[in-house]
Amino acid sequence: MMDDDYAQEHMQPHKIVHTLDSWRLFRIMAEFVDGFESMTSLGPSVAIFGSTNPHPKTPYYYELTTKLAQKIVKKGFGIITGGGPGVMESANKGAQMAGGKSCGLCINLPSEAVQNPYIDPKYKLEFRYFFVRKVMFVRYAQAFVVLPGGFGTLDEMFEALTLIQTGKIKYFPVYLVGKEYWKGLLDWLRNTVMQNDNIKKVDFDLIHLSDDPDEIADGIEKHYRQTKSTENF
Repeated sequence: MMDDDYAQEHMQPHKIVHTLDSWRLFRIMAEFVDGFESMTSLGPSVAIFGSTNPHPKTPYYYELTTKLAQKIVKKGFGIITGGGPGVMESANKGAQMAGGKSCGLCINLPSEAVQNPYIDPKYKLEFRYFFVRKVMFVRYAQAFVVLPGGFGTLDEMFEALTLIQTGKIKYFPVYLVGKEYWKGLLDWLRNTVMQNDNIKKVDFDLIHLSDDPDEIADGIEKHYRQTKSTENF
C-alpha cells in the first residue's frame, strides 16, 4: 500500500497539473484555427525538410535546395518549410527568388529560436505544439521533399509514409534527396525491417530517391496534374 505522505508529496502536484489539461484545448484549437485560415490561401505547395545546420557546414545541400525550390515554384507551387535555418532557409530563399509563395511553419523551441528571413509575412506561422504543425504539413502539401537531417526530419518523413501506407491520407510523392546519406537507412529497412516482415516490398514504392531537381519537380507536377488534390484528408 502506498504511504500517505509519499502520495501527498508526489501524486498531488501531478493531479493539479492535469486538471489544467482541458484549458490547454483552447490554445491547441487556436493554433489549428490560425493554421487552417492561413494555409487555405497558400494554394498547391510542396513541403521541404532538412537539417538546421547553417549552410557553410552543408554548402552542397544548401545550394541544391535553393535550386530545387526555384524549379518547384516555376511549376506553380508554393514552398512550405519549418521556418528555421539551414535547408529550410535555402528552400524559402529559393521560393522568393523565383517569385513564389514562401511559407514557414515555425516552432517555439528553447534551443532554436532563429527564424530565417525568407518567409512571406502572410505565411509565417508560429506553433507551440509539434503535432499541430505536422497536421499543417500533411494536410496542405502536394509532396514532401526530404533532405539530410536529424530526428525532426525523420519524424516528419516517417509520419507521412505511415499515414499514406495505412490509407489515413491520400497518396502524395515523398522524395528523398541525398542518395549517399539515405543509403544506410534504406539498406536497414530492406535488410532488417522488411526481412522481419514489419514492412512489405510494396511499401518502398512510397519512397522516391533522387538528387535531380528537374526529375523531382517534374514528378511532383505530374502527380498534381493527375490528382488536382489540394487537401490530403
